[in-house]
Amino acid sequence: MEKLYKLSDFAKLVGVGRSAVIKWIKEGKIRAINIHGRWYVPESELERLVKGFYAGFKRIAIYTRVSGNTQKDDLERQISSLEDYVRKHYPQVEYIVVKDIASGLKEDRRGLRKLIEMARKRQIDAVVVAYRDRLARFGFTYLKELFEAYGVRVIVAFHEEPKDYYQELVEDLIAIVTSFASRIYGKRSRKYKKVVEAVEQVVKDP
Repeated sequence: MEKLYKLSDFAKLVGVGRSAVIKWIKEGKIRAINIHGRWYVPESELERLVKGFYAGFKRIAIYTRVSGNTQKDDLERQISSLEDYVRKHYPQVEYIVVKDIASGLKEDRRGLRKLIEMARKRQIDAVVVAYRDRLARFGFTYLKELFEAYGVRVIVAFHEEPKDYYQELVEDLIAIVTSFASRIYGKRSRKYKKVVEAVEQVVKDP
């Protein structure tokens, strides 16, 4: 059975608002299925629309990221799955793989800087990521708008993240709390240590 996307999920995958998708349905630009009063868009429509949007691509950057060196296997899985995605959807397009081993909270990443530089020099037409937070944990929309200002599309290949990203989310949460506690109390204060220890204990509890 063909996969169906909720309108909000479909909108995220094609990089538009939900209202734009509703407008396309009303205008007959995309086919949708009404099930018990709710609209769903078939996966075949996503593929058709994506191919139409990005038919003029000549070079794509595949961007992959993990938080630490212990996740290198996951990094390779990301690369493999995105290479399959690009070959399927853009078989004639040249692609380059850009990697980062760094937190999604870190703004000054070598791979991300390279992506922006390639976009600025018009060396790529699109950036493909597995999930939104591979590009950035926060601020995805701003980065997307930056790339689009250079004429570069940002494509999110998959919608649902695998369950093993939980540990990375935990590490990012601790990093955020630690950063704020440091600014408020100072790293040498007792309150700072108590806050950090409390957060670490909470995330350890099942």
